Amino acid sequence: MTNSYDLAVIGGGIFGLSVARSAAKAGLKVALIESERIGAGASGGVLGALMPHMPARWNDKKAFQFQALISLEGHVRALEAETGSATGYRRCGRVMPITSEDKLIHQKLRVEESRTRWQSADTGFTYKLDDPNTHATWLTPSAAPYGVVYETLSARVAPQAYLDALAASLTGPLKAQADLLIGNGFAGYDEARKEVRLANGDTLPADRVVLANGYAAFDRISEMTGEKVGSGEKGQALLIEGSGLEAMPAVYCDGLYVVPHDDHTVAVGSTADRDFTDVVPNEALAEELAERARAFCPALARRKVIGSWAGIRPRCHKRDPLLGLLPGHERTYAATGGYKISFGIAHLAADALVADITETEPAVALPESFRPDNHFGANALRADCA
Repeated sequence: MTNSYDLAVIGGGIFGLSVARSAAKAGLKVALIESERIGAGASGGVLGALMPHMPARWNDKKAFQFQALISLEGHVRALEAETGSATGYRRCGRVMPITSEDKLIHQKLRVEESRTRWQSADTGFTYKLDDPNTHATWLTPSAAPYGVVYETLSARVAPQAYLDALAASLTGPLKAQADLLIGNGFAGYDEARKEVRLANGDTLPADRVVLANGYAAFDRISEMTGEKVGSGEKGQALLIEGSGLEAMPAVYCDGLYVVPHDDHTVAVGSTADRDFTDVVPNEALAEELAERARAFCPALARRKVIGSWAGIRPRCHKRDPLLGLLPGHERTYAATGGYKISFGIAHLAADALVADITETEPAVALPESFRPDNHFGANALRADCA
């Protein structure tokens, strides 16, 4: 390895690729190191749901995610124009059934708060109550005895296509600033020598490192800090043949998302399992997911299951992502733990992290709950309390 890098990013998932692209656009020389392939981990899933937090009990985390979802469309359109690669992005909206009178009262309060929190008069994005018969061709009215919520902020993206577009930007327009090193794992980083060690014994000079390799980063972080701040959680999803359903909104019902995509598939998921022994899809569970989805989306009846996916998602004990300089270190950063919101926030989180690295002012600052101080030391949370 003869090149010297300002930043080495470990992991070819959504956080790693987003950080690498943001750093390269900021003028840093970047190496992205991925042991297997782009999207080999949890980012290479099928669901692609970009769903906002509820517009209630507002906090910095929800405000950051809102700004990210608002700006994501411009980000992906620029990426698509830059690379010629489609990302499968569409502002699809979301339908959610209301199943009890108590929940109806609760949703009415959310509707009121959404007008302020989502700045509906300016953004045009709404969160409102709707007649279930309006969506009867997609969500059966019997699943929504007290009506439905229909909100227009939610979107979806094709996960692997988005990752491939990010990678294409690094090997195309940004190739002078970035190298993708695929098929060689990360073995460690010597801060004093500013040297990355690779699994094959090679080394490369790098002024700083970002650990963005999903749940695997937690073990490395534990070795470096003496604290385990997160773990992996297995998720499973599936694809159903979905020709003619591409323009339907996403549905959240019975704990499942149903998300139509441009490639004539409908993604259904996902499960959450902290006690797992492998990353292999469970066929019986896949069939159960399909039957549950068909029960409230009758348009899926008699459509074939055409694929299944399982992966280990990174989940911080405190649930919020971990982004920033690791305690006790001067050159090693983390970008992991996005769990279910990574795809929606990665571009904005990456820009903010790179602003930290380059000591510049971010357009939108990271919430304090994302920063390492919230995850380590006196603020740490044990796994059994998560």
